[in-house]
Amino acid sequence: MNAYTIHDLMDKARRRVPRMFFDYADSGSWTESTYRANEEDFQKILFRQRVAVDMTNRTLASKMIGEDVSMPVAIAPTGFGGMQHPDGEMLGAKAAVEAGIPFTLSTMSICSIEDVSEAIGGKPFWFQLYMMKDRDFIANLIDRAKAANCSALVITLDLQILGQRHKDLRNGLSAPPKINLNTVMQLATRPQWCLSMLGTRRHTFRNIVGHAKNVGDLSSLSSWTAEQFDPQLNWSDIEWIKERWGGKVILKGIMDPEDAKMAVSTGADAIVVSNHGGRQLDGAPSSIAALPGIVDAVGDKIEVHMDGGIRSGQDVLRALCLGAKGVYIGRAWLYGVGAGGQKGVAKALEIIRKELDITMALCGERDINNVGPHNLAESGLS
Repeated sequence: MNAYTIHDLMDKARRRVPRMFFDYADSGSWTESTYRANEEDFQKILFRQRVAVDMTNRTLASKMIGEDVSMPVAIAPTGFGGMQHPDGEMLGAKAAVEAGIPFTLSTMSICSIEDVSEAIGGKPFWFQLYMMKDRDFIANLIDRAKAANCSALVITLDLQILGQRHKDLRNGLSAPPKINLNTVMQLATRPQWCLSMLGTRRHTFRNIVGHAKNVGDLSSLSSWTAEQFDPQLNWSDIEWIKERWGGKVILKGIMDPEDAKMAVSTGADAIVVSNHGGRQLDGAPSSIAALPGIVDAVGDKIEVHMDGGIRSGQDVLRALCLGAKGVYIGRAWLYGVGAGGQKGVAKALEIIRKELDITMALCGERDINNVGPHNLAESGLS
């Protein structure tokens, strides 16, 4: 595939994927100020260039929550992956397994837990959980994730109330697409995508349909999901989930040092500094701006990861230098799968790996586990 940057893949995906689904990946809430800041703030962080250092035998191999990874990068949980490309989450998981990094499946994925497990031959992957009012459904999701050999549960904490996303509202976003003049016009301009989607039976949220009570068609699914996100979510719920799960837990959506300290007290294995890709609280800081303060607040008491705005291997290195032990890519993998299915995701990971390796070398490091603030000339973050 002819692509040299993540933005090349974004352009290819834009031309191939219907607007409602491309915009889902490429948008934020309200004015999108936080969405833009997530990406722009990385450019304020300057590297310290070193020369005349032996750069042979470099390694990007590391660990995330005790699991070996070929580079400290995981695929983030994102909804609608299977609407960017047929069976998108299954293809993303395959690419992640081949690349030796974790794949995280969203509760709101198009392909189910079982679909992904079958696609990768029962190998472990991570599963992301939203806390919903129907506790029986949540318990069932957790049990299904255990049965599918998931090795970590990623609990998203920042979606008690859905942020207003204007592009999704204007586009009439749904899965499968509702048939009206707006969506028909969008689909008519993407005939290749339409034909490819005829080759799969996976067109809706398969973790939910057939598993949640009284959910059997699009209308009931839409109303159910709108009503199910739980505004009463609190820290005591984490204890119930951890007991039911019994395995490694990652808490996603931490943006404040006080919340990070609370997360430590739950006994979780890691936290993810994340503002939901700028899709929740518009006007909040970027994830990379929030990262240093959270790392300082928790020290080595809990493993700190981050996501939001990563569009290159250089961005990965910047986050690692500021204290993250791993990062997650959401839009980058969605652009890849939208541009070219499994090959597109593989290309996205290849781009990030190459950029990360070269930048690390030019900073005078051979081992990704040794990078830190000493590799930065200036953080540029207030």
